[in-house]
Amino acid sequence: MQFAGFTLRNNLVLAPMAGVTDRPFRQLCKKMGAGLAVSEMVTSNSLLYGSEKTRRRANHDGEVEPIAVQIAGADPAMMAEAARYNADRGAQIIDINMGCPAKKVCNVMAGSALMQDEPLVARILDAVVNAVPHTPVTLKFRTGWSRAHRNAPAIARIAEDAGIRAIAIHGRTRADQYMGEAEYDTIAHVKTLVKIPVIANGDITTPQKARQVLEHTGADGVMIGRAAQGRPWIFREIEHFLATGEELAPPLVSEIHQVCREHLADLYAFYGDERGVKIARKHISWYTKGLVGSAAFRRTMNLLADIPAQLAAIDDFFGQLAEAGARLHYEKEYPQELAA
Repeated sequence: MQFAGFTLRNNLVLAPMAGVTDRPFRQLCKKMGAGLAVSEMVTSNSLLYGSEKTRRRANHDGEVEPIAVQIAGADPAMMAEAARYNADRGAQIIDINMGCPAKKVCNVMAGSALMQDEPLVARILDAVVNAVPHTPVTLKFRTGWSRAHRNAPAIARIAEDAGIRAIAIHGRTRADQYMGEAEYDTIAHVKTLVKIPVIANGDITTPQKARQVLEHTGADGVMIGRAAQGRPWIFREIEHFLATGEELAPPLVSEIHQVCREHLADLYAFYGDERGVKIARKHISWYTKGLVGSAAFRRTMNLLADIPAQLAAIDDFFGQLAEAGARLHYEKEYPQELAA
């Protein structure tokens, strides 16, 4: 797929999710078949550039290209500065967050709250595009602020006029948060209005759903969020299904064990021992979701405070299941996505 000046292996994108799409997870999803993986959002507040969290989010050492970084904020000048800051530190695509529905983001008129002010949207997009003339800029937003104000078509036109290279649309309004089901009619309508690539996002949890959404919307690609948590192989499953029409068998528990182990090693190295153990807990919970005995295992695992104990518990849990040649049985519900 041709996307913002890059040739991607496919049209499957890992959605930016706060607290989830750090460098280890992006790398894993790219390895598992994602054509592009977007970082968790980085603040546009220059006062925070010196924080450990911001420095870590701007660390792209060894990351598979292209490197896409999402920035969030409500002030055009600060957003422009944030774009330059991240481009100078290796970002090859700058993505603008106008989709996050979280109160703490919307209360400062950032994220999806910006959709209420179309003139401000235009000023932010113009400022960011002009700030990084050699770096493509993309935009992620929702279908509107509320169901009575689905202004995604207007935002899409503003984006194209500003020089945005591609857009991703979550099929819910800000008021919907993550409740109910995503709708794709608005995305389909937007696709008829603009010439830049359109990526469809929201409730894409299976290869079949990915194909249905692509066919219904005419979108150029799909963006996967919550469904990739603890299931990064969803990208290879969708890639294979779109190419052949055939479903891949679910992974053996032995493979899930191996993927989890390698992911945890990257987390420990990236965050350090103490922080790494804490970050790892949620990923372990997602990896084990749907497996026999996982609820009791998670209660015990969440009390473990060091790497050796955490790894020993994982090895024991997966080892017992692997002896039976078990496969993962997916549950219908997925953990709430943390950001748009």
